[in-house]
Amino acid sequence: MEIPDWRDIYKSKIVSAQEAISYIKSGDRVVIGHAAAEPTYLVDTLVENYQMFENVEICHVVSLGEGKYTAPEMSGHFRFNGFFVSNCTRETVNNGTGDYTPIFFHEVPKLFKTCLPVDVALVMVSKPDKHGLCSFGPSGDYTKPAAESAKIVIAQVNENMPRTFGSNHIHVRDIDFIVEKNQPMLEIQPAKIGVTESKIGKYCASLIKDGDCLQLGIGSIPESVLTFIWDRKNLGLHTEMASDGIVDLIEAGVINNKAKTLNPNRSVITFCMGTQKLYDFIDDNPNVALYPVDYVNDPMVIAREDNMVSINSCIQVDLMGQVDAESIGLKQYSGVGGQLDFVRGAAMSKGGRSIIAMPSTAAGGTISRIVPFLDHGAAVTTSRNDIHYIVTEYGIAELKGQTLRERARRLIKIAHPKFRDELKAEYERRFFEPYDN
Repeated sequence: MEIPDWRDIYKSKIVSAQEAISYIKSGDRVVIGHAAAEPTYLVDTLVENYQMFENVEICHVVSLGEGKYTAPEMSGHFRFNGFFVSNCTRETVNNGTGDYTPIFFHEVPKLFKTCLPVDVALVMVSKPDKHGLCSFGPSGDYTKPAAESAKIVIAQVNENMPRTFGSNHIHVRDIDFIVEKNQPMLEIQPAKIGVTESKIGKYCASLIKDGDCLQLGIGSIPESVLTFIWDRKNLGLHTEMASDGIVDLIEAGVINNKAKTLNPNRSVITFCMGTQKLYDFIDDNPNVALYPVDYVNDPMVIAREDNMVSINSCIQVDLMGQVDAESIGLKQYSGVGGQLDFVRGAAMSKGGRSIIAMPSTAAGGTISRIVPFLDHGAAVTTSRNDIHYIVTEYGIAELKGQTLRERARRLIKIAHPKFRDELKAEYERRFFEPYDN
């Protein structure tokens, strides 16, 4: 029996974007590739032909695209169901025309195999290599599992997509329809680091030791942390997300992964989101491995890394240590993402630590982020039982193993000074004793 050459298989599957999206049916659940791996040409074609469809469910996590499927005229044609909320999808969730499904990031692939089966996966991949394997580039996360679970896989093949190592590929035989379209990669610029973020980053960095393995979230605080660890040795990286800040540290040998107990000598990531500098760095780089999120973010996997340090941010912390990292009252702002995956994984890691870092105030200094009570309707992203360190520009509060009384005292000390009197008054009401500095 003659085995078909993958090149012939590839050619037989090339179609126009218009034809590809015609295989999507009304009522289908469509999962779109994540973050920098969003197939924007396919998404734009889908949106341009919105009148062909009714009640198509669009599932996504972080969107770097324009989210045109959430426009008012798309009502009845597309409905967004997010496992995270981004700038372009926030309004549709909060005005009731879209939905948010709470879920730990590492559990998203399981949804596709159980209660949310995938009809169509719209993904972007690299050109095939000599073996007929296409890479999912900067996104292993849920993108690869979605393609593996989908009834139909439609792939935009983009020669600008980086090829990444790990288990981050799909063979052309497993793609149903191929649309060739080259586009620049979606980019996000590094967050600006101000004076406050710099102070917070320095405090966080003081908790990082030689040989630690790091997980860093997104934003100016994680970027700031990276600027203060240049004197550390033999750091490792096992992280949900990686941005531009890791590149120079890896190239300088500060992050060399030599001390890792799991996947030594390799940086392990589930998705990358940054500028072309980052995408060029991960391209064909055997020292960087991308894996699906149900591996990278699995707390039991994370726990196998000794000295795991997770650094994430939040919106509010109450005096008990409850953390809201995803909503402003009843308004969904982002999502749980992988915060609790890594908080719990770090807690189980030998020598592990978890850090929640935030500026002490919001809204131009008019609102305290350390509060007596979380806002009405706010989600508890990370419970008081899970919290280890809280950091602001005013210092570090270690909460693990502390009483409610002591937690409140420590949090008040790192709150902004102009809000401390009202927090002290709440302390005295709650604990029936004067607050003693």
